[in-house]
Amino acid sequence: MHITDIMRANSPTFSFEFFPPKTPEAAETLYQTIRDLESYVPHFVSVTYGAGGSTRDLTHDLVERIQHTTKLDPIPHLTCICHNEEEIQAILLRYAKSAIGNILALGGDRPAGIAYDKSRESFQHAIDLVKFIRRFNESGAHPERRGFGIGVAGFPEGHPATPNRLVEMDNFKAKVDAGADYVVTQLFFDNRDFLDFRERCTLSQIHVPIIAGIMPITSITGCKRMAELAGGTRFPATLLRALQQCQNNPEMVRRVGIQYALEQCHDLLDNDVAGIHFYTLNRSDATRIIFDSLGIPRHPNTPISTV
Repeated sequence: MHITDIMRANSPTFSFEFFPPKTPEAAETLYQTIRDLESYVPHFVSVTYGAGGSTRDLTHDLVERIQHTTKLDPIPHLTCICHNEEEIQAILLRYAKSAIGNILALGGDRPAGIAYDKSRESFQHAIDLVKFIRRFNESGAHPERRGFGIGVAGFPEGHPATPNRLVEMDNFKAKVDAGADYVVTQLFFDNRDFLDFRERCTLSQIHVPIIAGIMPITSITGCKRMAELAGGTRFPATLLRALQQCQNNPEMVRRVGIQYALEQCHDLLDNDVAGIHFYTLNRSDATRIIFDSLGIPRHPNTPISTV
């Protein structure tokens, strides 16, 4: 289903993010997570893309497996890094053939450990990828006449590559105006950052739905790793204090992280958020606890997947 149809029919939306597994053990964890979360009937799930396309084929395979063997609606991430136009065209054709309805167009992380010259890239920024997908849509190659719904990333705490917040919003507006239908934000831990970002979008005449990215903290090490990957996420003192008080008790850290995320979700819903996107880290327990605590209806009769 096209993303605009999903959001028009459901407000707010609830969704999950997965990443492609690299080992048989990781695959089993992911597929159990998918089985656990499928019964919650999320409005969509997204699938990440490794730096430099390092998990390119794994992403494509996982997206198609979710599409063909579950009731979930997968949205693949697609990045600019290490791709030329012919490769992106081939990927879009593959997804169109599988009736994938939406794409999340991202700049992507630079590959680690190899020489990399961004100036040689066909797509310098996410806006270039958005424009390319929009042209693909206009070509009529997708079975849906409107083509792919196109999502882009939002940065409530500011884009790490653009310290000037006024320039950042100019760039962001240009990216949305190039053809984006919706926004999914990076994770954040202070809702004031999200609400301020949403208001600045309104002032910039950006009117597409903005979905909030939430990551329940379940361990100290995972917390630090995700903060690094997200480009330096800000941790409020109240959260740090709560985590420090129980840092030697992994179960209490998990409980504190889930409770904090739950409070974020309640506040976002009170402020009419368009949707909440959970970064699951391929595990279902924290997200299931939050869903049940929020009172989001669970549908136990949903067919179990065969992944």
